Amino acid sequence: MGLISGIFMGVIFGIALMAGWQHMMRHRSTKRVAKAADMKILGSLSRDDLKKLCGDNFPEWISFPVYEQVKWLNKLLSKMWPFVADAAELVIKESVEPLLEEYKPTGITSLKFSKLSLGSVAPKIEGIRVQSLKKGQITMDIDFRWGGDPSIILAVEAALVASIPIQLKDLQVFTVIRVIFQLAEEIPCISAVVVALLAEPEPKILYNLKAVGGSLTAIPGISDMIDDTVNTIVTDMLKWPHRIVLQIGGIPVDISELELKPQGKLTVTVVKANNLKNMEMIGKSDPYVVAHVRPLFKLKTKTVENNLNPVWNEELDFIVEDKETQSIIFEVYDKDIGQDKQLGIAKLPLIDLQGEVNKEVELRLLASLNTLKVKDKKDRGTLTIKVHYHEFNKEEQLQALEEEKRILEERRKLKEEGVLGSTMDALEGAASFVGSGVGTGVGMVSSGIGTGVGIVGTGLGAVGSGLSKAGRFMGRTITGQSSHSRRSSSSSTPVNSVQENGGAKPL
Repeated sequence: MGLISGIFMGVIFGIALMAGWQHMMRHRSTKRVAKAADMKILGSLSRDDLKKLCGDNFPEWISFPVYEQVKWLNKLLSKMWPFVADAAELVIKESVEPLLEEYKPTGITSLKFSKLSLGSVAPKIEGIRVQSLKKGQITMDIDFRWGGDPSIILAVEAALVASIPIQLKDLQVFTVIRVIFQLAEEIPCISAVVVALLAEPEPKILYNLKAVGGSLTAIPGISDMIDDTVNTIVTDMLKWPHRIVLQIGGIPVDISELELKPQGKLTVTVVKANNLKNMEMIGKSDPYVVAHVRPLFKLKTKTVENNLNPVWNEELDFIVEDKETQSIIFEVYDKDIGQDKQLGIAKLPLIDLQGEVNKEVELRLLASLNTLKVKDKKDRGTLTIKVHYHEFNKEEQLQALEEEKRILEERRKLKEEGVLGSTMDALEGAASFVGSGVGTGVGMVSSGIGTGVGIVGTGLGAVGSGLSKAGRFMGRTITGQSSHSRRSSSSSTPVNSVQENGGAKPL
């Protein structure tokens, strides 16, 4: 009897213990689920929302990091760097050297790598954020920093000057890289990658230049020329919205949606300037205006002689690829013998422009767009312009894209023939994007490039001694202003390079 009662009590005690344990675990699980739900709600709150909830008791140690840390990726990158560097050196040499040749400033006959080594120090990724998730795409922003030990030597040649090796030392790169992955159903599941540098924060590429076995003074202004070339390539090729599209994996796929396309046409009328700075010892400055949205497509007005309050009333047309992020830059120069001097620079963001609305704007001219580096605080006058923005439809967009390619090819031909000192040189005001038919079919017509050579249609023709300028595109004729007799050749126009702030700088 005692044995049976003991067994019975043991079974009852065991069942009660198991029931109690199960109840406790169910209670803990319910609390964890409730806490996770609360944490999810808190995680969706912003700093302002939390301050409203907590009032004065809001803890200062709470942070909202924009980027997620990826220490594991940095460890992996440091181990892979010797192999990555070897592959990257080949890619950089093959892709960057043609850009150096295309964007090299006037006066430089050759600009190539004589040595390129990325060194042993791997870059560091401070963080990654997923900016947006779109069907079939993943967009990521990578906070990239590199203070490496590369060995980079440029072989620089100029007219009547032997090749000078220029070493880039103490290279540092600070930028945010936007990477867009185009997804695919087949392995490796990525069919294309888009790479670009975000405009904000401003990409910083810092370095020092040193002549190897020579002196930088052998080519006057060589340091500024290289700085301008580097900044121009970054601005015109890599800074968002401009991008590099790479097709990977060997998967045939349409990448046209990833490529940058013309978005609209910006028509700018350069009206006048007031109270310009006088750069002449005798007489007054001879001002003209150089304008660009992209440094590769610069246009300039005629020169008004001996006038600090010039009136141009000249119309220039530009293609816009991303109105939300792009700006138009205006630079006022004093035409001079040999080297033109910059009188001022101004910038107009395009984001505030409304379609099909005429707007007049007065811009204050600055010594530099980088106000932190400006030492000269004197008033440089104002520039008055009128702007009109037209957004392309699908047909106009395709026409503009083809015309843009054609213009680049014609500029390269002019450069090869010696008419342009660089593909970065500005064309005279007759060069413009012109509508045709019912739509705004886009074409660029250029003529009278200082030396008396013009592009007519798709070919080259000589402009007569009357110095008149005319171009024809798609059956429409455009006649420009008469050229100035004091204009020198395009090679002396200092608009073939861009500063860190985005403006051209005299060489």
